[in-house]
Amino acid sequence: MSFKKTAETLREGAHTLERDYYINPQILIMEYNNIFLNNWICAGRSSELSKNGDYKTVNIDTESAIILRDSSGNLKAHTNVCRHRGTRICDKLSGKFSNSIQCGYHGWTYNLDGELIGAPHMDSVNNFNKKDYPLHSISIAEWEGFIFINFKDHPEKFENTFSPILKKFENWDVSNLISLETKTYNVAGNWKLVIQNYCECYHCPILHPELAAITPYLGGLNDMHSGPFLGGYMNFSKDKKSITESGELCCPPLNSIDKVDLNRVYYYSIAPNMLISLHPEYVMYHTVWPNGVDKCIVNCSWLFNEDVIKSGNYNTSDAVNFWHKTNKQDWHISELSQLGIQSKKYSPAPYSGQESLLAAFDQHYKDSLKG
Repeated sequence: MSFKKTAETLREGAHTLERDYYINPQILIMEYNNIFLNNWICAGRSSELSKNGDYKTVNIDTESAIILRDSSGNLKAHTNVCRHRGTRICDKLSGKFSNSIQCGYHGWTYNLDGELIGAPHMDSVNNFNKKDYPLHSISIAEWEGFIFINFKDHPEKFENTFSPILKKFENWDVSNLISLETKTYNVAGNWKLVIQNYCECYHCPILHPELAAITPYLGGLNDMHSGPFLGGYMNFSKDKKSITESGELCCPPLNSIDKVDLNRVYYYSIAPNMLISLHPEYVMYHTVWPNGVDKCIVNCSWLFNEDVIKSGNYNTSDAVNFWHKTNKQDWHISELSQLGIQSKKYSPAPYSGQESLLAAFDQHYKDSLKG
């Protein structure tokens, strides 16, 4: 999954990251604190929480969030920590609350807004007031049907942070697309390797010959070259219409996309953990989660028009199967990269002219790591 890197945007002297960034547990702690717990991170689709009381949990290092749809149908996020003795309340990845959230230790109970409504035997404690002990709230935003959360106490407004791309993908009507399928991959490699791999197609002719036949790796242009949003488009070969096993559209194109986009696929990385790929007839996205210094979890979902999914008349598996195979190729090479970088003989080498976005990713990453 990648796109052309233009030589003219490659920073002079740009080189791969030093070994420590992939193997040092202390750097991972800095990444958790200064990047993943300090920025807006993608936590899936709002359609996962379709009914009031539906919830999911997101765990990052020592922190955990409960994301739910409250009794009014609004998205909320709370820290997954009981205010009594600090017990983690939800230990499942998803589920449904009735009208309240109860800690399984001593029965402290909260409404879906996070307010404490029940605290057994606390009425005998002088000056105890349930209003003083709500669940800690976590900032939450919805964009194009995606959920974003921010663990920081007073984060920059989502609209300000995402202003460069707030309306960039509106022609795909992503907010109204439905998830057809989600696959979860456990990758034995540092999370950055997955994102860096996505941000270049230098490897495509060797690793993905089928993909290179659909989108020649030298065809396309990047339109976002620095900061948290990186990417651009690649052109289809003249005899190809989409990225599928057949190279044909697997269903009708999305109604609202421009004519020029019928001949392109767009790839963007959205720091720190989201990758979005926009095709003429479907959208694919990944979320990437560190799971140790040398492991990560990658979730990949394919989004289609609801009518396409309900009809059952289209070969949507043509897209899913192609990318599932490509994903596994990418994860395998990322794992080999992790093994090689662990060697004491590894040292940084210059980026090629086809890897300018990797240099841009590295620069933003290092800036963010400072906190």
